[in-house]
Parts: sequence; C-alpha cells; structure tokens
Amino acid sequence: MQFTINGDPVEAAFDVRTSLLDLLRDHLGLTGSKKGCNQGACGACTVLVDGERINACLALAVQYQGRSITTVEGLAGNGMLHPLQRAFIEHDGFQCGYCTPGQLCSAVAMADEVARGIPSVVTADLSAGTVTLDHDELRERMSGNLCRCGAYNGIIDAIAETYSAEAAKQEAA
Repeated sequence: MQFTINGDPVEAAFDVRTSLLDLLRDHLGLTGSKKGCNQGACGACTVLVDGERINACLALAVQYQGRSITTVEGLAGNGMLHPLQRAFIEHDGFQCGYCTPGQLCSAVAMADEVARGIPSVVTADLSAGTVTLDHDELRERMSGNLCRCGAYNGIIDAIAETYSAEAAKQEAA
C-alpha cells in the first residue's frame, strides 16, 4: 500500500487489520505518536490526515491508502521546530511529554478549523463567518486531548500565543 507520510512517499505491506497507529509505530518506526488508551479517548495518538486530525488508534491503515499523513515528526521543517513546538517549550506545555505529540498535531488542525470558520459546541455566533479563538473556544476544541500530568495551562498558553501571533501577522498583511 502507498501513503505519503510527512511529505515522503511510503510503500508498506502489512495485515489489513493493522491500525494506522501500529503501522506508524511498529512498521515504520515513527514512534512520536503514542498509544495511550487504544480506545480513542485520550488523543495521544492524534495525527493529521490531509490536514484533519484523527485518532490513529481507531483507524485502519488501509483506509488511508493514497492519503497524506502527518505525524509530530513531520511538523518541523528544514531543521527548525514548528512555531507551536517552540511555544510548548517556552510555556512548559508538557511534563512527561507523553501526550505532547497528539496535543501538537491536534492544535495544528484545530487552528486550521478555526481559520476556516468551523464552529464548535461553544461558538457563540454560528452565523458569523469567523470564529474567535478565546479561552473557552480553545479549551473546548482541545478537549479530546488529555494530559495526565496536568500541564494544561502551559499547553493552552502555547497554543494561544502561537495562533494569536499568526492571526496578528495575517491581519497586518
């Protein structure tokens, strides 16, 4: 089967019952995505498929043949950390780090959802063309990613800083 993983074409032969998470970790050696609950409840396995966040533990790899998959290893580019990765370091957005890859992938996709104006359950004005990424909106959108260490304040601060800085750059342009 063929995939594009972190921008590179990949061919892999495996049992069609293999989860996307197991393909990435066990067959391709991309161990950034973590197996937390293996039930889709914790978000540690979050990866991006064509820019959308999914729980890789619940997805059969065969379903994503021919698609573009991005793991935490693929967020950085040209030897530089993604701005969100740098913000996680600056804001202590992790303690043990187990949930961090899923948090990062989820936040990248979440910011794209907000930029496209996709509402959440707490979005006040569903008819507005834009969504304001305020405290409640951000926490709701990241609620599928759990941190057992309780590093939520650093995680939220890192995400808020990164994406409010990007929004300010776009408004200035």
